[in-house]
Amino acid sequence: LKNKIPTEFSPIMHSDQGWHYQLPYYTSELKKMNFKQSMSRKGNCLDNAPIESFFSLLKREYLNNFEIKNIEMLTKLTKDYLDFFNNHRISLKTKGMTPIEYRNHSIKNHLI
Repeated sequence: LKNKIPTEFSPIMHSDQGWHYQLPYYTSELKKMNFKQSMSRKGNCLDNAPIESFFSLLKREYLNNFEIKNIEMLTKLTKDYLDFFNNHRISLKTKGMTPIEYRNHSIKNHLI
């Protein structure tokens, strides 16, 4: 299963109603990748709680340890943390697995 989502699955991309999430380029890319787009209602941030939690972890666990000099450094640090978060960081919420292990475990059990 590696890191790929099977084509028969359709992940959901939650976001707020920011203008950048409504751009035709963005929405067409989501469709190409078989993602369903879900926007929270105006004034309702509950749909965004998981990503807000992630950004809080990113800042607390990682970015606060660096003096960020430029956008290139921020981009590299963010990519490094995403790799760590998805492939190495275990959590009680994911039964002691990394997010990718948990997703693959869930997909495997769903296909059985």
